[in-house]
Amino acid sequence: MLKIKKGDTVKVIAGKDKDKEGKVIAVNAKKNTVTVEGINMVTKHTKPSMANQAGGIVQQEGPIDVSNVMYVHKGAATRVGFKMDGDKKVRFAKSTGEVID
Repeated sequence: MLKIKKGDTVKVIAGKDKDKEGKVIAVNAKKNTVTVEGINMVTKHTKPSMANQAGGIVQQEGPIDVSNVMYVHKGAATRVGFKMDGDKKVRFAKSTGEVID
């Protein structure tokens, strides 16, 4: 189980987009990667199709390893842990100890 979910705000801590923040668009648990809005932009050459008549060169987000991002809680990057809340497993911010969801 990954500590980052779709919709979370994360901060990049390594790589060419270091110190940038964005919202998680997609999570791939098998490959341990996340796709973040506006981060790790790659150029992709697309063929013309029914959806995209012109084709051409498109800018889109590429996946980043989950170890290179940190969850942002109340404006600060923090580590994420799991704890039991009654009979339910919940994520919590290690810096404040507050439950995230």
